[in-house]
Amino acid sequence: MASDRPIDLTKIHEPVMLADCVRILGESLTEPGALYVDATCGMGGHTAAILAAFPESYAIGIDRDPAAIELATERLKPFSGRFRIEKATYDHIGTIVAAGKTPASAILFDLGMSSLHIDDTSRGFSYSTDAPLDMRMDPTEGITAAEIVNEYSVEQLTTILREYGEEPFAGKIAKRIVERRRVSAIATTGELAQIAADVVPRAVQAKRGHPAKRVFQAIRIEVNQELSVLEAAIPAAIDSLREGGRIVVLSYQSLEDRIVKRAFAQASTDSSPAGLPVSLPGHGPRIHLITRGAQLASEQEKLSNPRSASVRLRAAQKQQGAKE
Repeated sequence: MASDRPIDLTKIHEPVMLADCVRILGESLTEPGALYVDATCGMGGHTAAILAAFPESYAIGIDRDPAAIELATERLKPFSGRFRIEKATYDHIGTIVAAGKTPASAILFDLGMSSLHIDDTSRGFSYSTDAPLDMRMDPTEGITAAEIVNEYSVEQLTTILREYGEEPFAGKIAKRIVERRRVSAIATTGELAQIAADVVPRAVQAKRGHPAKRVFQAIRIEVNQELSVLEAAIPAAIDSLREGGRIVVLSYQSLEDRIVKRAFAQASTDSSPAGLPVSLPGHGPRIHLITRGAQLASEQEKLSNPRSASVRLRAAQKQQGAKE
């Protein structure tokens, strides 16, 4: 287990847009033996609802976090025999589904940090509590936030903060980080948050909130390679769907949503050369879009479940006759 803290199932948060996910994905889970894949299993909330609603379906969960895997396994014990979980990043979805010999009928991605990451402040995802700089979704492997902050050059840090955090003061914050670490290593979330607060003007902070939010997002994305993993995962997920199967993606920030939007647009567009009277074999649209643009959470859910405030839901269905 990644932590010695006992698992408290009473503190599991309500999954975001749960009813919408069950409704949309449920359209392709009506046949006995239908396979649902939760590519970001987390604490298993969406999976529990799907398995309860469709008692003849079964599920595969994917997660890189050992703590999440333990918690989801405990939560989903009532569905023993209908659920298994794989420790992996979700860009391995194609290999995982192919190993089971059954294409997926429904796939869900619930991107970004889970409540588990936010609530366990010791893992360094939050700038509101001082903790060691880690930010790894799998705390057993990979580079830590502390290594990035203390070893990357000014140019590398500037690029990360600008591209992944969309931070206008990226260069100044990167320069201050490097100046500060020459005195002593930056070891905690509090130190990094203070650097951002010292650089960004107070007037700007008053308008957009604590500057550490963008800095922490950028560093977290770099630590976990979230965007490159997502870019590979969406096409692989579409490949893994059966004809008529559905995919839903919940995104929480613009960088993720742009990747999903672009992947869906490409897969839903005929790739035949322009001007031909018919589509070339294998070049027709592979999916059609279920949602027009991105669907938002209801105002009621935003009030009851704060994590849903920024969510964007996109959904698509695999076309009949779509070729891989």
